[in-house]
Amino acid sequence: MKEPDLMLHRLTLNGFKTIRKLEELELGPVNVLIGPNGAGKSNFVSFFRMLNRMMLPPGNLQLYVGKAGGASTLLHSGPAVSPQIEASLTFRAIKGSNEYHFRLFHAAQDTLIFAEEKLRFAPNRLRRDAEATWIDLGAGQREPNLIDRAQEKNARKTMRTLWGFLLDCVVHQFHNTSETARIRQRWSVSDNQYLKEDGANLAPFLLRIREQHPAHYARITTTLRQIAPFFADFVLEPENDTLLLRWREFNNDVIFGPHQASDGTLRAMALVALLLQPTPELPSVIILDEPELGLHPRAISILAGLLLGVSSHSQVIVATQSPVLLDHFEPEQVIVAERDGAESVFRRLDAGKLATWLEEYTMSELWDKNVLGGRPR
Repeated sequence: MKEPDLMLHRLTLNGFKTIRKLEELELGPVNVLIGPNGAGKSNFVSFFRMLNRMMLPPGNLQLYVGKAGGASTLLHSGPAVSPQIEASLTFRAIKGSNEYHFRLFHAAQDTLIFAEEKLRFAPNRLRRDAEATWIDLGAGQREPNLIDRAQEKNARKTMRTLWGFLLDCVVHQFHNTSETARIRQRWSVSDNQYLKEDGANLAPFLLRIREQHPAHYARITTTLRQIAPFFADFVLEPENDTLLLRWREFNNDVIFGPHQASDGTLRAMALVALLLQPTPELPSVIILDEPELGLHPRAISILAGLLLGVSSHSQVIVATQSPVLLDHFEPEQVIVAERDGAESVFRRLDAGKLATWLEEYTMSELWDKNVLGGRPR
């Protein structure tokens, strides 16, 4: 399988929510997290949401902490047990590895400040007895110094690469399809460059793709018809520089609006648009938390195919409870999350140890039999 040119290869994360100690978890092009409720899958995903918020200029770490309810809610078992969050991310590229390391320490007013922030590039040609030099980005700051340093005129390529990747690391979650959800409301036509994490600007996003990339738009609508055979096409007609998500059905002259769509249909529209957008515009990493919610098993199978297809260009991280979705992936693509007391434990499946089992059973059957783990205890 072809891999993305730049990919998060290894993650160390300590002191974040239920993740007390996660040492050098290796990540591949496709990473499917399974496990019982409360095992820590969503906490794993939310770390990437925090990373993305941190990197939005001029820095939104403090806003993220405040909205989360304060630093105490982010620190494993509170600041008395875990006074800091420590993370190391290693990104594998063609010519070497980019590394970003930081420590966030609990501070006054229940917030977080940087106790350490550094990065480095380790080229493949580096001698085995040599070690790449870290670039110190300082300590005591409330927002990442990487943001400003990466935007300097003579910024090192490593800084620009790391900041760009983390800025592009968006967690998409289309769970909120309630009557007041943003995806069901009008949205500015000009806000269309990328699909927002909740799909709020789906209509403007689709309009831009239809106008600029008609072949990709055709793929989106064709795929949606496999999920919802009644679907004919979107009706994307701006009014006063705003746009509402509307569509037509076959053999019907009625135009339907977002409040007439089922939750599953809206989620399918957003997922298909995200995964079938033009390749150069794909996020560096696609992160989805339980994307199967509200989808028919046939739609889940189509979703799995799209995720595998996109993984040659974007890294994929998916947390799921779906046996149907799991059956489309190989053991080495699966990470099992479990609870050990108050902390989350993550381990990647060993394909060799499961080879004999898989001669007679599917992945979902092995999950149900608790051969894989990741079942409630």
